[in-house]
Amino acid sequence: MLTFEVPKDMNLKVMQFLYDEPGLEFRFLTDICAVHYPDAPGRELAVVYHLHNLVQNFRIRMKVFTAIDQPDVFTATRLFSSANWMERETYDFYGVNFVGHPNLKRILNVDEMDYFPMRKEYPLEDQTRIDKDDEMFGRG
Repeated sequence: MLTFEVPKDMNLKVMQFLYDEPGLEFRFLTDICAVHYPDAPGRELAVVYHLHNLVQNFRIRMKVFTAIDQPDVFTATRLFSSANWMERETYDFYGVNFVGHPNLKRILNVDEMDYFPMRKEYPLEDQTRIDKDDEMFGRG
């Protein structure tokens, strides 16, 4: 799948071009998701858009990177109404602030959560367990 990166302040302009340009006509937003790259300073969060040209049955992937301490990305809800819930889910799990979103609030997690559970900020397993043999996990 063709994948390309766009500066975060240009995401709407590029999507509008891909939507309007004759021959391109990417008018279906398949998905929006995020990825957390904790080892990439200033580019810790990636917002990934999957767009589909239904006429030619062609798909593309567009990525926008942002710093985790300033996770602001412009909302795509005015161009794609389906972006509403996908952006809310991405906010809920990764903390991406979609600027201009009409109702950006948690959609699956409880409102009282003060963290974003899909970020790689916690160890994958309990470090205090003593009942596991590290050799069984290739660490011995």
